[in-house]
Amino acid sequence: MAFSVPFLIFCILLLLSHLTIAQTNKNISLGSSLTATDDNSLWPSPSGDFAFGFQRIGTGGFLLAIWFNKVPEKTIIWSANRNNLAQEGSKIQLTTDGRFVLSDPKGQESWSANLGKTRASYGAILDNGNFVLSSSDSVTVWQSFDEPTDTILPTQRLNLGGRLIASFSKTDYSNGRFGFMLQTDGDLMLYTTNFPLDSKNSAYWSTRTRGSGFQVVFSQSGYIYLTSRDGKILQFVSSIASSTDQFYQRAVLEFDGVFRHYVYPKSAGSNGERPMEWSILSFIPSDICTSIVQDTGSGACGFNSYCILGINDQRPKCECPSGYNFIDTDDPLSSCQPNFAPQSCDKGSQETNLFGFMDMPNTDWPLSDYEYYKPVTEDFCRNACLGDCFCAVAIFRDGNCWKKKNPLSNGRIDPSVGGKALIKVRKDNSTT
Repeated sequence: MAFSVPFLIFCILLLLSHLTIAQTNKNISLGSSLTATDDNSLWPSPSGDFAFGFQRIGTGGFLLAIWFNKVPEKTIIWSANRNNLAQEGSKIQLTTDGRFVLSDPKGQESWSANLGKTRASYGAILDNGNFVLSSSDSVTVWQSFDEPTDTILPTQRLNLGGRLIASFSKTDYSNGRFGFMLQTDGDLMLYTTNFPLDSKNSAYWSTRTRGSGFQVVFSQSGYIYLTSRDGKILQFVSSIASSTDQFYQRAVLEFDGVFRHYVYPKSAGSNGERPMEWSILSFIPSDICTSIVQDTGSGACGFNSYCILGINDQRPKCECPSGYNFIDTDDPLSSCQPNFAPQSCDKGSQETNLFGFMDMPNTDWPLSDYEYYKPVTEDFCRNACLGDCFCAVAIFRDGNCWKKKNPLSNGRIDPSVGGKALIKVRKDNSTT
């Protein structure tokens, strides 16, 4: 049978169009699954910018996650069941009956997308980093953008009651000690949690928009702002825009409690002028060390430790005072414990001759005091603490003396503090 040239051309174009659709269509069909192994199996977005799958986390197991797939370190922006790493051999599956289920190697369900009474017909990882499950009529029935972990992306919105919970550390993605929430009353805030619970303890940054805040928007142009119900911008969270065509972007509440807006160039530029790394555009609060002062809880760092802001990178760092060591060296926000035997409270011998002080200028642990004297001299302050077996630290500033006992909270070093902390330590350094 002979075919005309135009008809053959038409057939070729039709075939090419179907091939193009097949190449760009990344829908995940019912029955599809991924298994937690080291073979790096994943579901990519059409452009390949994002991927959905399992990432191995140290030696503890795998995290079901979404990440930037073209960034060398595969930066994670969302995860499921983050407090319980999946074992090797675990499986995520879009079941034939339309459920999205994570199961362990024995087939026991450990997490599932909350679809209510609806069922999905297919899934997809989109080029904006959102993983969606859709019905047969293409209506979204579940999406990862509605259940963020610690990160938001351009085009993503945070509605009333929406929140982010920081990770525990840079390498531990389980729930940490800080939250970022748009409360149902419209106030957007950063707060410490009642760790290990996620409930709010104390706010340390707020937009003060109670009654008017409605939605946090991460715009396509790179701005992050809070709007009212009628769409009016009430306050910018990050007012430094960056092109989403040229840069990958993310805003993350990090384990240290700081909310940072990052960018990563999609290319080095024609002259290689762009460093291929994540750079910080903006962050809040400006100084978390002095921002957190809470009645209960340890503060920006652990109990008995203190927070100091890095001069060059402006990142908070937690350290122990002289005579104290971290309880958990793997936890950057760990508490500190004395490395010497405590002072005896025996009436006959309070060991005042065995203890002395280490001076730390511009250091304080606000709200940890139990006795206060004024106006007094520094010698009076030293002797008052030395003769009190409960006193661990004395703060002397401008003729004022505060006695403090362990555990100390809200510790910080900053020039604005003034005065000095007198850390009581055993002279012979005998350990407990």
